[in-house]
Amino acid sequence: MRRKFFVIAIISLFSVSPVLSEGFDSIKPADPFGYDSAPVNTIALPVKKATLTHNSIHNQYVIAFDRFMQSNVKSAYRNFRILIETMEPNDYGYMQMAERMADIGFFNLSEIAASKVDDKNLSDFLIGDIKSYYYPAKRLKPDDEMYLGEVFSNIIYNDQSREATEELVKNTALLSQSDYANYVAALGYLKSNNIANAGIYIDEAIRQNPQNINYKKLKAEILSQGKKPKNAFKMVEYLKSQKFYTTDFIRKADSLEQYVLYKSEKDYSQKMYHLGYYYYYEGELAKSIRTLQGAVTSKKKHNKAVYAIMARVYFDMQDYEKAQDTALKAIKLDSGNPVALLVLGDLNYRNGEFKEALKYYKDAQNHDKDSWICPVKIAQTYEQLGKEKKAIEIYEKVLKTYSDAYIAYYKIALKDKSKELAYLKKAVAINMNFKDAWIDLGRLAIERQNYLQANKYLGVANYIDENDFRYYYYQGLIAKNQGMKQDALQYFKKSLVLNPDYQPAKEELNL
Repeated sequence: MRRKFFVIAIISLFSVSPVLSEGFDSIKPADPFGYDSAPVNTIALPVKKATLTHNSIHNQYVIAFDRFMQSNVKSAYRNFRILIETMEPNDYGYMQMAERMADIGFFNLSEIAASKVDDKNLSDFLIGDIKSYYYPAKRLKPDDEMYLGEVFSNIIYNDQSREATEELVKNTALLSQSDYANYVAALGYLKSNNIANAGIYIDEAIRQNPQNINYKKLKAEILSQGKKPKNAFKMVEYLKSQKFYTTDFIRKADSLEQYVLYKSEKDYSQKMYHLGYYYYYEGELAKSIRTLQGAVTSKKKHNKAVYAIMARVYFDMQDYEKAQDTALKAIKLDSGNPVALLVLGDLNYRNGEFKEALKYYKDAQNHDKDSWICPVKIAQTYEQLGKEKKAIEIYEKVLKTYSDAYIAYYKIALKDKSKELAYLKKAVAINMNFKDAWIDLGRLAIERQNYLQANKYLGVANYIDENDFRYYYYQGLIAKNQGMKQDALQYFKKSLVLNPDYQPAKEELNL
């Protein structure tokens, strides 16, 4: 079983994790194309190609999802399908839609989105996880899928869980042949606090489809609400033992663990600790900090764990002074706390104190030998110290043990031309929000003079982080190679605005 700090460190290094559910009271799936913006009014969806930009795909997704929340399910379904069918071809967008459609029970749309992915090397891991996690055993008829979508919407978003569930359970013909229908019924009973019936229907869903992981996740949530919440841990252990190939699904298992711990704990401070931890996994950093602050007590044994996760949250919020203060508090109480040691390593690494960072990373590894994040950070630090051969040896060793070590794949790709393309794609396949690999895929496409493909890769990187200076530099190279000198100059200048010390852009501008 992976230890808790493992996924925390992964998230903090490179990934852009979407904000998902907040437990059972609000399980709205994430907007895969979302960012901090004002709500979009519900208006007619234009039938035109959506590009991978916040103003285009995000707006169209929100319009469709608003309709789904309002139980205008047929209209939502139609709008989602239009978006999938008409968006400018982009594997990242299709993969996002495949996961989000499965999350709300639109499995046919999920399959359509998945089928549109051009490069299966990018999508096979994620699509495999989506199918094993969400897909029902029996394909639903379109009318049944629409009906269950309406029931799901009324249960979750319209405060009609009791009424919608009572109507659903009358449809015995559907329940007898659809594992997903039983899952929705269990969800409805849980939402209306009928734990006994929730247990009956989720057990039937699992009987019909023992392989579905999402059903067992709901089973854990149901057990955590019952009289013996600790019984839920068997389901949690099952989820954490599953072989997930992508970081998002690894995170789902660890997030569930913290949720169940929160529900099963009786001590208030312990509950708040696990709830704060849960919010962290879900990307709710501000909520995480507020909750963790309420978890601090006079008990030193308890506080060492609270301070450690608080330090990680502060670091990810870029409040580095507080990150250091709380990490030191954790270390004072527990000198071997790997979470706090990693934060102190990250702080020193960020400040260019690589020898000091290396000490902290090695200390963290000594106290936890079950994850790849510590050796990878050690290797990254060796690179900064000019010991590239030693770093590569560590990356290669990591890959012999850990199949999900996407950063190690990425680093080897940059060092070994024979593996470059395959390993860059593997890094993205494991973590599709890994911006660095998308940028280097763009660079490689430019080197091969495939500018159309380069723009697709770079567009994803820009979508993830529109302020990355490398994106503008490589766009400048594309414009230069295509004879658009003025455009190239503007891109190079923009790159330097974002990073005044970026030497390649300076060279292009003869600075």
